Amino acid sequence: MDVLQPRFPGVAAGRPHYESFYVTAAHPTSGDTFWVRCTVRKPPGAEPVGSVWFTHFRPDGPRAAKADGPVSTSATYPVAVGDLGRVGRDGASGELSVPGLRAAWDLAFSGDEEPLAHLPHARMYDAPVPRTKSTSPRPDMTVDGTVTVDGEEIRLEGWRGMLGHNWGTEHAHRWIWLRGAGFAEDPSAWLDVVIGRIRVGPVTVPWIANGAVSVGGRRTRVGGLGKRVAVTTRPDGVRVAVGGLTVEVDAPLARTVGWEYADPAGGLHQVRNCSDAGMRVTLEGRTLTTTYGAAYELGTPEVDRAVVMQPFPDR
Repeated sequence: MDVLQPRFPGVAAGRPHYESFYVTAAHPTSGDTFWVRCTVRKPPGAEPVGSVWFTHFRPDGPRAAKADGPVSTSATYPVAVGDLGRVGRDGASGELSVPGLRAAWDLAFSGDEEPLAHLPHARMYDAPVPRTKSTSPRPDMTVDGTVTVDGEEIRLEGWRGMLGHNWGTEHAHRWIWLRGAGFAEDPSAWLDVVIGRIRVGPVTVPWIANGAVSVGGRRTRVGGLGKRVAVTTRPDGVRVAVGGLTVEVDAPLARTVGWEYADPAGGLHQVRNCSDAGMRVTLEGRTLTTTYGAAYELGTPEVDRAVVMQPFPDR
């Protein structure tokens, strides 16, 4: 399975679909992190609409922008949204201008980490459930290039990052994404886990985790069907325990960006994302810590008024 292959060109006209290609790049010590996302949303019977999302996370708070445009695909870029942004296996580039923020980026990716298919069986990617399919074509990579925000050019040299890709007919009822890198105790270690609760008819099933953690160059699968997951959320972070892995995240609201995510067939989720979060990982008696090298995303159908939302609707 090509985990970066775009799915939206083959979706039938009457079916709902959404798709997301996203990139993170984090400075190892300063707290500067960039998050870029190109998405496709296709309501039933309608043409697909593309969007580019950009956030510059800093210790003093995030700056964000979003714009919509026509969507296309090519051999180099599985997704491109007009002249606003494009994402491929080896890089991403784009330029956005909205009231209060101008941003441009030209990034190159390198590294030899194998792709990660979050779901444990390939056949699950063709099944109707789960309705969201998650992969990481590059779960850990090096990012070089430049980002210019409001005239200030920032050079990225050897920043840690990842490239993700997910798609489906609707978002999970509730989800958490955890990404960790830049750990002081093992600079090569990384974590990439998606946790979700889905609705089956009137029932919301318990949390299910899928992903991997790599420590000392050894990759270990996390979660799967039948694996109990304990999740404790709080306004500024989360604690997750699954199997022998425990992850604690510190994601202050002041460093968190709030977005609206729309399901293509109707319905909205409030999403909070802190991509310069702190993380503490405990696995088999070993503890790994990072001050700014983690990402925490929480999507819920409820609205938390404490989260400052961006003024960019997704509908």
